[in-house]
Amino acid sequence: MLENIASLTPAQIVAELDKYIIGQKDAKRNVAIALRNRWRRMNADKSIQSDIVPNNILMIGATGVGKTEIARRLAKIADAPFTKVEASKFTEVGYVGRDVESMVRDLVEQSVNMVKQKKKEEVKQKAAEMVEDIILDALIPPIQGRSGMPVATSADPNAMPDNDYELNERTREKFREKIRNGELEDRKIEIRVQQSSMPGVGVMGPGMDEASMMNIQEMISGMMPKKTKKRKVTIAEARKILLEEEASKLIDMDEVKEEAIFKAENSGVIFIDEIDKVASASNKGSGGPDVSREGVQRDLLPIVEGSTVNTKYGIINTDHILFIAAGAFHVAKPSDLIPELQGRFPIRVELDSLTKDDFYQILKFPKNALTKQYEALLSAEEVELTFNDEALDEIASIAYEVNTEVENIGARRLHTVMSRLLNDILFDVPDKIGAHAHIVVTREMVQEKLSGMVKNRDLSQYIL
Repeated sequence: MLENIASLTPAQIVAELDKYIIGQKDAKRNVAIALRNRWRRMNADKSIQSDIVPNNILMIGATGVGKTEIARRLAKIADAPFTKVEASKFTEVGYVGRDVESMVRDLVEQSVNMVKQKKKEEVKQKAAEMVEDIILDALIPPIQGRSGMPVATSADPNAMPDNDYELNERTREKFREKIRNGELEDRKIEIRVQQSSMPGVGVMGPGMDEASMMNIQEMISGMMPKKTKKRKVTIAEARKILLEEEASKLIDMDEVKEEAIFKAENSGVIFIDEIDKVASASNKGSGGPDVSREGVQRDLLPIVEGSTVNTKYGIINTDHILFIAAGAFHVAKPSDLIPELQGRFPIRVELDSLTKDDFYQILKFPKNALTKQYEALLSAEEVELTFNDEALDEIASIAYEVNTEVENIGARRLHTVMSRLLNDILFDVPDKIGAHAHIVVTREMVQEKLSGMVKNRDLSQYIL
């Protein structure tokens, strides 16, 4: 299940994270160790395996410094189920809103989708052959030979049925070749597709939780007959629709659920953002909204400590799920969380604010750097866009200055700066700037376009 982690040492995990995230070495080291520990636990002695609990991590740092990105990339490296939730969206039990157990149900849903996708890839070849037969049947319906009831389809009523059968088979084989060669992609055929017989989501009755409601709906859906409807689509569209349906039929959903639950329990990662928003600031008196905040913390506690949660795919145990919490902690402090919850996040990592050099590296080196994104966008118009080093240095300098003077929103400031810098170019392509043009962004161009951002001390219109 955790085969991806087996081939990656902590140093290699950090190297993978370095491809997307600049700086934050401490945070990367800690999450790399936590990830490797998942594999170590699964390969430890069976007698102690269940007692080894994950060291949950609390990340402390301003917005835009890479907290969420580290957690998201970590889950991708491990090929693990990952869900991100915001603590501020949860409410105490008894209030209207999302309950904390919903994050575990979201994780299981994600895990089921991952396993289902993997299983579909395994049966893709067989499903493709079945789809080919369905499309062929829609184009040239088969007729029976000697083994079945003879069917005469020829214009000549005296023709031998088997002659018609052989002719039909030869025609089908010719069309099969045409289908495989993509010669009939735009031809329209009529196919039958399944349509959901599931009624709309009803109102939950008293005493019912979200999981119970989903279980009832799934049970009703399973009892109701599957409806189909005719659709006239091109062969290309039919292939996409039917491939999904046929692949789903070949998958054993009980096996999918079992594997997904195991995967979520043993390699799942839940990222709880804005946990500082449910901490009661120490300088405030008790009462008011702080009561609800503490209630959310107490509801979070059993999930993080380890409990069982009922989902529509089965019961999941949260003992070995890795929880990564994050918050800016501008007003409240980590010590303002209830002591029991603090104890469940033993690894504390403080992320550094971004420097001018960090901004420069963020623009130049990551695989998904903003500069590379804009270059890719314009390459779709056959326009070549490049940035010289002096321009990147100037953009970094301006982004850092605006963050320092107005409000520090981290790397997200680069989106504002880059958008203002390139808006005119993006608007003029392709009307004024045609295909095969080569645009070089220089320091002078950056200064000309962005001088207003630095001179205007108000800058309110540029804050994200």
